[in-house]
Amino acid sequence: MGAQLYQQIREFYDASSPLWESIWGEHMHHGFYGLGGTERLNRRQAQIELIEEFLAWGKVGQVENFVDVGCGIGGSTLYLAEKFNAKGVGITLSPVQANRAIARAAAQDLQDQVEFKVADALNMPFRDGEFDLVWTLESGEHMPNKRQFLQECTRVLKPGGKLLMATWCHRPTDSVAGTLTPAEQKHLEDLYRVYCLPYVISLPDYQAIATECGLENIETADWSTAVAPFWDQVIDSAITPDAVFGILKAGWQTIQGALALDLMKSGFRRGLIRYGLLQATKSMNS
Repeated sequence: MGAQLYQQIREFYDASSPLWESIWGEHMHHGFYGLGGTERLNRRQAQIELIEEFLAWGKVGQVENFVDVGCGIGGSTLYLAEKFNAKGVGITLSPVQANRAIARAAAQDLQDQVEFKVADALNMPFRDGEFDLVWTLESGEHMPNKRQFLQECTRVLKPGGKLLMATWCHRPTDSVAGTLTPAEQKHLEDLYRVYCLPYVISLPDYQAIATECGLENIETADWSTAVAPFWDQVIDSAITPDAVFGILKAGWQTIQGALALDLMKSGFRRGLIRYGLLQATKSMNS
């Protein structure tokens, strides 16, 4: 599954990233509209707010050296590098994204602080204990092995370093909530097919894996309500003439992704899709 999935992800983002940037900008992630989801913000304001609220929730003070796992075209990487005057590395499966991120870094005069690589997040090309922050914003859902992903994030963290992860999840499936229904499974499978996802898991599942990896001070949060309005804004912007033309020009995968936007909106509305956050630190004794 790995090689074929990676090729699908690469092709999806190679085709869709230029369109996303032209319509929506450099940040390829949800926005934050207040914990109740009621703050009236434009999409870019909301995306910046998500980064800032995520950092505040994660109690991130100073950062010296970080990795952005699933960096897109470098939006978060460059934001963090500038905010903290830090060194950063962004990794992605998409050469188109990596090259665009490199160009954007040069345009912002940050080329000496950041670098971008095409790399596999399940086998990162970094030494053990290289970073004091591992930042992963909406990439965990693409990982074909969630346990190996968190193991790699743990490996490249310095002792005492912090993992901050935000990812798409499905609802909990404990004894109270019950297992996923056939209709819910079908909804998720449709999303998997369109957005090149192997599978998603629940936030409690991620917490259990983080514990197994030996991470400490684990905290989680569900920000589904806070980010759900993002999909209304994306849908509204996708039906403008420029966006429709760009979607058609980008090819079938991008067309499918646009047609499936309502799957995300309805998934949040039903409570099936959750926006999960996890923070943890690596033991000083590791």
